[in-house]
Parts: sequence; structure tokens; C-alpha cells
Amino acid sequence: MAPCRGSRGNRAVNTTELLSRRSRGVEDAGTLMRHNMKVLRSILLQDNRSFIKVWSKTSKSSIMYENGKIYFENYQNCYSCVHSEPQVLYKLPKRSKVEKFEDALLCQSPLDKTLASPSDHKASLLTLTANNWLYRLSAVTGEELQRVYLSSNQKFRYLGWEVSQETFYVKSVQNKETPLERRAGITHNTVMHLAIFHVFPLQIVGIVEINKKYMTEKLKLGEQSSLLGDNKVGEAPFGIPVNIQITDCPPVLFEVSCSNNGVQIGGYPWHYIYTPPHKTHKGTHHICSLKDNTMASNGIQNMSCSSLESDGIFFHPDDSGRIIHIGPTTINVLKILGELNSGLPSKVVEDFSMMTLRNNSPTSQVTVTSSGRTVKRRFHQLDDDPDQETFRMVEYEDELDLLAVVVTNGEEGEGRAHIRLHDNQNGQLQRTIDLLEPWDETYRHELFFDKDTIVHIEQKNSSFCCHVYKLEANKKIK
Repeated sequence: MAPCRGSRGNRAVNTTELLSRRSRGVEDAGTLMRHNMKVLRSILLQDNRSFIKVWSKTSKSSIMYENGKIYFENYQNCYSCVHSEPQVLYKLPKRSKVEKFEDALLCQSPLDKTLASPSDHKASLLTLTANNWLYRLSAVTGEELQRVYLSSNQKFRYLGWEVSQETFYVKSVQNKETPLERRAGITHNTVMHLAIFHVFPLQIVGIVEINKKYMTEKLKLGEQSSLLGDNKVGEAPFGIPVNIQITDCPPVLFEVSCSNNGVQIGGYPWHYIYTPPHKTHKGTHHICSLKDNTMASNGIQNMSCSSLESDGIFFHPDDSGRIIHIGPTTINVLKILGELNSGLPSKVVEDFSMMTLRNNSPTSQVTVTSSGRTVKRRFHQLDDDPDQETFRMVEYEDELDLLAVVVTNGEEGEGRAHIRLHDNQNGQLQRTIDLLEPWDETYRHELFFDKDTIVHIEQKNSSFCCHVYKLEANKKIK
């Protein structure tokens, strides 16, 4: 078998050698994993490999993808993307309206802990039902592993991570006064409730009441609590009591006035990105030090584009501290230069940029008809015009260290899209992948690039559609 050469190193990586080492076992599992990903990246970028569309499925409800699994019908049906085309992993029985899943979180099994129960080590799906039950289901079979009743007094609806794969919260709906109560001068001090849990194993920290105007008792699931009249915590009909009360307003750690409540924090040293709430700053992104609010040198980024959709900017998900700034024709990857304890302001510089392959010659504002009449345009073509090649979104594949950039281009009135794979370190174009289905910019789109799998989810009015592409070897033509 021929050696595979990684794009970021000069030393050849022999596939047979790596497979042999894996079968025998090696001490440095992290090194072996990195070698395996280099081999996969090398294979993926070969000319004799292509991403082939292998599967499509529509649904009347939202479709979700996470960690190699596609969820349909409010997480009741699960398909695995491990095989050459998605296969059913499990289908749960239909649930009534009061028992339907409102939200879900996928929990990965911890590798650094020894837990009391074997089921605690299983990857699981946390689901919240409309009638306030929290279920822990097996991510592989859908089997119920654990259930907790939250409360009969509050309506919980949302799940979210406080610390990813460690601590999560269950948030109630916001308590608002009705128009009749407002006219009568009746107000509710309680705004909402948060139930906070540890995972692996599932343990309650407590329920916090967010009030307009400390921990009173430590709780444990399945044990008695005086707050419930010595009834057990997490069992129906009592659920979990409110045991944390905030009596004073917490100190403000950070405050900034911004447009659309949009602030992002990241980089090294710590910086934040925001747009000031003034018309003169519309379309600009300001990068400032979190330590003292000092504006970075070259810290105002502005694409100066004329488009229906505004440009996007965010900290790079690879933890490099870089910034990705996406416009319709340009993607800039920026880095922050600065020392942690330096008195000098940091500086924002370009690491690399990517451009669309469109004709940049200006469109004539005057045209001549067949009869010889001169017609002057009353509008300018937008930078994100569907007929022009336009950047739409960027996804990062962390294990292959590749950027997947979605580019659209109208052909004969029908929108088409392709994916450009760029090296994450220098932005060099590695290969291009065509998407077979039309891309309508008026619809909502999501794209997931997960090693040898590409998943495209689109929302068409009231329906959803999922398209799956897999990496395959090109068939030889006889």
C-alpha cells in the first residue's frame, strides 16, 4: 500500500504501519488518532475520491444532526451516518401532545471517570417533555436509562449547556403578566426558573428562582427533602423544589452598549467583538480588549459591502484565538497580536483571505437596446446577488483541520451551490464538492461536515429536507 503524505508535514505516513500499530495497541493513543486523521485527510483530498449523494429524506418537523446521528420527528427517530448510507438506529413509540419532546441534548460518555452504574457510562440523549419530565435515553438504542420529574409548579421548556458535557440547565418559560393583569396593576416578581444538573452521573445542583426584587438546602435525586415535606426529590408529583434564592443583584462583570445585543468574547489575550448602537457604526465590527476595553489597532473591521444580508464575524472555533469575517465576496481570517501583560494595545492583522471566483469588472450602468435606445440602470447589483458567486457560510472540521466554505452561483435562474475545502492553516484551496440539490437563498440552510460525511439540511416553507453525501472511490470506466 502506498504511503499517504499529510499536507502539513513532509514525513510520509504509511497506512499499513498505522493499522498494524492500532491492532497491537500503542501507549500514545492521541498520537495514533492524529496519524489516523492525517491519513483520512490525505484520502479525502485525493483526485480518485468523490463525495456522492447517497440519501435524502423529508419531514414535516425539524431535522437535527449531531455527532454522526440524524434526528427526525422531535428526536423520536434516529438514523446513524456511520454506514455507506444512513440507517435506522431506533424509532421510539409515538408520544402524545403532553408527552412530546420539547428539547434535547446529546451527552458523550466520559473517559476519565469511573462511575457507579454501567449505564452512567453510556452516551445518552437528554430529552425534556412537555409535561416536565427529564429523560435520559441511550443514544444507541433509545432505551430509557433514567427519568426525573422536574416540577408541577413551573413550565420547563429549554435545555442548554452551562459547561459542555459537564453541567447543563433546564430553563422555564418566562413568567409574563397578561394584559388584564397589567391593567389591574398586578406584577409577578418571579421571572423564570433554572434547574441545574451535573451529568455522568445525573445529579441535581438545584433550582434557581430568577426574581425581580443562597442555597437553602442541598438536594439529591431520589432522597427526601424538607422542602417537599420529606417527599423524595425528582419524583412525581412533587418534582424538585426551589432551593437556591438570589437575594441581591450579582455584581456586573462586564457591560457594553451594542447593537442587537450581539457581543462575542474570545481570542488570546481575551477580546470581544461588538457593533456600537449608533447608525454611523452600522456594518462595522469593533474588536476591543476585555481587560480594559481598549480598541485594538486596526480593530474596526468593515467589509463595505452592499448586500441584503449583513456580513458575519465570529471567533474561530479551533481555539486558535483567530477571527473569521465572512462577506459575500471575501472571507478574512484575522489574528490578534498582543501580549497578556503588555501595556501596548493589541493589533489585528490578516492571517489569510479567501475570494470568490467572480468577474469583478464593474457592470455598465448604461445599456443600449436593439432599437438603439439608451437605457440607464436605476439600481446597482448587490454583492450577494444570487446570479453571482457568493460566500454563504463556513464550517470547520476540527479533526481534519479543514474549512468547508459554501459558495452559491445562479445558473439559468436556479440557485446552485458547491463546497470549497480550504486548509485551515493557510487558506489554500484543497478541493471542490458540488451539491446536487438546488440552493434557494430564501430558505434556511444548515451544513455539517463530519469527516467522510456531509449533511445538508434545508427548510422549505413548512417542510424540511435532509441530504447526505458520503466519501467514495471513483468508479473505473471500462
